[in-house]
Amino acid sequence: MRRRRFRPKKPQRVEKPAYRINDNIDAARVFVIGADGEALGELPIEEAIVAAQNAGLDLVEVSPKAQPPVCRIADFGKIQYQKSKEARLRNAAKKKTTTKGVRIGVRTGSNDVAFKQKQVEGFLVKGNKARIEIVLRGRERAHKDLAKTTLEEFVAGITVPHKVEEALKSSPRGFQITIAPE
Repeated sequence: MRRRRFRPKKPQRVEKPAYRINDNIDAARVFVIGADGEALGELPIEEAIVAAQNAGLDLVEVSPKAQPPVCRIADFGKIQYQKSKEARLRNAAKKKTTTKGVRIGVRTGSNDVAFKQKQVEGFLVKGNKARIEIVLRGRERAHKDLAKTTLEEFVAGITVPHKVEEALKSSPRGFQITIAPE
């Protein structure tokens, strides 16, 4: 059996919006939105920063590409928290499916076949795909028709609703089929 070498996962890049706040805003005039959502209008940057400081909040540049740039008087930490929370919810909503594999042989016993079918049903219930392989060894390769019927019977015995994603095809060791939940 071939050894697998350990390869550490590459760290995923988390894109953070580059908000500019308070003195980092480089526009001369900005359109300001107040803490409660009302528009304060177009103000020089110094007046906008003073208005934000008087409210005990930050001046956050929301739309830097607008003419003039749009800034909001808000708590910068709260904005960062809301954005990170939205990103976490987006990632949690992504459906992560993996392909689980099950191997059987031509001479596998009926109890073992039933056990493997229950395993595959568990994979499908959890939302994963299942690749079922039938392995042919030695003289078994002369009876490929028997292997095909065994694999078709195995798939027919699965009670969980499923669809065939990859039809029955020949592989170097025998045959395989991939099924997915409906």
